[in-house]
Amino acid sequence: MGDATRTGTDQEHTLSVIVPVYRGERHLPGLVDELSPLTEPQRSPAGHPYRVTEVILVNDCGPDDSARVMRDLAAAHPWVRPVWLSRNFGQHAATIAGVASSSGDWVVTMDEDGQHDPAAIGDLLDTALRERSALVYASPRNATPHTVFRNTTSRAAKLLINMLSGGDADATKFHSFRLVLGEVGRSVAAYAGQGVYLDVALSWVADWVTTCPVSMRSEGARVSGYSVRTLVSHFWRMVMTSGTRGLRVVSLIGATFATFGLALAVVLAVDRLAGGNVPEGWTSTVVIVLLCSGIILYALGIVAEYIGVAVNMAMGKPPYLIMSDPQAGPLGRSGRGT
Repeated sequence: MGDATRTGTDQEHTLSVIVPVYRGERHLPGLVDELSPLTEPQRSPAGHPYRVTEVILVNDCGPDDSARVMRDLAAAHPWVRPVWLSRNFGQHAATIAGVASSSGDWVVTMDEDGQHDPAAIGDLLDTALRERSALVYASPRNATPHTVFRNTTSRAAKLLINMLSGGDADATKFHSFRLVLGEVGRSVAAYAGQGVYLDVALSWVADWVTTCPVSMRSEGARVSGYSVRTLVSHFWRMVMTSGTRGLRVVSLIGATFATFGLALAVVLAVDRLAGGNVPEGWTSTVVIVLLCSGIILYALGIVAEYIGVAVNMAMGKPPYLIMSDPQAGPLGRSGRGT
C-alpha cells in the first residue's frame, strides 16, 4: 500500500535539525556529512521510521568564514537551509530562530563542534515515543570535556535555578542536544520574549521532560566561545527567567523580621515587668528597627509580586498552550512497522 494509506503508528517521523553557527568553518562540513545519511528513510534502534528532512544552519555572525561554508553546503545539499541573523545574538537566540524556521514533526538542536553525535538522534526519538515525552534532553554518559571548576560551578548553578523555579524547571536536565516536539518548539519560539532562556521557556509548557543517555564526543581543538563574563551572563539570564520565587524571598524576609520584632518586644516587656535589667531606650530602638525593617521589606515583597506578574508577561510566559491531539500527532506513532 502506498504512503497515502499508511496510518497511525507506522507513519514516518520527519525531523528538522537546528545548528546555531558561530565558529563553524572547520566543523560544519563534517557535521553535515554525518547528517547526510539520515536524510534517507531510517529506522531507529526500536524500529520507528524517521527521516531528517532539513538541516537548518543559523548564522550567528561569528568571527570566521562560516557564512561561506554555509552557502557552499546549501548549494551542495537541497536539505541544508541557511538562516541569516542580522548580527550576533547568542546561541539561544540563534537556536530559537532556527526552531521558528523549522517544519518537521520533531526538532533536534545540536552544537556545531561535533561533540553531539547524529547517530544518537534515533535514540532520542525512541525515548520520546517510549516515554510519550514532548522534550528529551541528552544525558552525557561520559564526563563533559570542560574543566573541573566549570563543571562544578555549572552543577551548582543548575541546582540554584531549581530552587528559584519552584519545581517548574529541572535545570539539571538542560542540555543543548535536545529533541522537541515540533509544534511545542515552534510555539515557544513564537511567544518567548527577548533574553528568555530557551530551556526555561520550554519547561513552561512541556508536560513531561525526560533524558536519554548519550555519549559525548571531544570538541577537538575548537576554542570555546564562552568567556567567564559570558558564562556569568548566561547564568544570570537563567536566574532572571526561572520564575518569581526570588521576589517572594523578599516578602519572607520582611515577615520574619517583623515577627522577630514583635516577639522581642513581648519578651523585653515581660522582662521589664518582672524587674529585669533592660537598658533604657535600647528596647524601643531595637523593636522599632526590626518592625520598620520588616514592614518595609514586606511591602517591597508585595510590590515585587506585582513586578513579577509584569515580568512573566514581558518574558512571554503563556497561561496555556493549545496542541493537537497527542494520539493523532507524532507521539501517537509508536509502532515499529515491519
